[in-house]
Amino acid sequence: MSDQQQKRALPAILCLTDACDRPETELFIGLRNAGFDVDVMCNPKGRNYQRLVDEGMVAEPIALKNRFDKEGTGAIREQLHRKRYDVIHAFNPRALACGLRASRGMDIRIVAYRGVIGNISFLNPESWITFLHPRVSKIVCVADAIREHLAEIRFLWMKIPERKLQRIYKGHDLSWYQDEPTDLAEFGVPEGEFVVCCTGRDRPRKGFDVLVDAIDRLPEDVRLHLVLVGDVINNKELRAQIEGTSHPERIHFTGYRSDAPGIAAASDVFVLPSIEREGLPRAVIEAMAYSVPPVVTRVGGMPELVEDGVSGLVVPQKDASALSGAIERLYRDRELLARMGKAAQDRIATRFHTSQTVRETGELYKSLTGKS
Repeated sequence: MSDQQQKRALPAILCLTDACDRPETELFIGLRNAGFDVDVMCNPKGRNYQRLVDEGMVAEPIALKNRFDKEGTGAIREQLHRKRYDVIHAFNPRALACGLRASRGMDIRIVAYRGVIGNISFLNPESWITFLHPRVSKIVCVADAIREHLAEIRFLWMKIPERKLQRIYKGHDLSWYQDEPTDLAEFGVPEGEFVVCCTGRDRPRKGFDVLVDAIDRLPEDVRLHLVLVGDVINNKELRAQIEGTSHPERIHFTGYRSDAPGIAAASDVFVLPSIEREGLPRAVIEAMAYSVPPVVTRVGGMPELVEDGVSGLVVPQKDASALSGAIERLYRDRELLARMGKAAQDRIATRFHTSQTVRETGELYKSLTGKS
């Protein structure tokens, strides 16, 4: 079969997203290289937009304002009239709601992406215009924890059929992570010190207060520095908590940084102390790609990402004592630290590789459409 014949035989896909990240971008390109006819409608302000343009994959630039974006919905509908697609794959709730509305009356399969736990309910009207809409054929969950959570949602006799739920891990490639380690002296970290890094948005569910408590519980002979990356620098309550610790001079804020992966790469341990609603956190994956062992909580998909005792350590959420103990263990056992760092990198290179995401997503499209 010729390349052109194969392309016609495989499903045609319209992907709707926002400012797509690197894994999404490479998924689209990988699917096209595998023979699928893939077009993308996405935000032109995204850092990966030009790469998709250069690959000839952007059908139309689009920046959806909300789930009821009339102009954006019209643009999607025009694209659906210009070209016959078999599948719409929507990568966020806005894209899903607008894609469903734009394709009304058309014979087309709808695939949704879900990357976090929560905010879906049979009592929530917005859920009915997105993930609970009867025309949604499949919900791709980034972790088994999310798939299981959605399968457990109930109201009276209503539930999401398990046949609609499928776990496909978001894929990465070690070649994407080649940043030089950031010089942490910029933030006041002395050269040669043991560094714990934590990156995340300033949200209560991220557990920054638990992490600061854990650091303060460490024995006096455990001399390390904590680097907090992100807008948590604006958290006044956390700053007050830090001032009350034994060694506030060892806790450093960076603010928002475009080189967050480089900061993680320059650290000895990466910690994400979330207390709820995680999928597969990109910050943890980035650290693992740089051979930095993670300490994470037993939340969402993180126990799937990190094999406890092999490629990192997993502790209960909201448990400052357990978190402190895990950090101390890696501080005192440098051989274990190095071994887990290498295992963490190997896990991203194999279990979470982008080629697996491309293959499983392609198989999903073929199963929905009967085209192969």
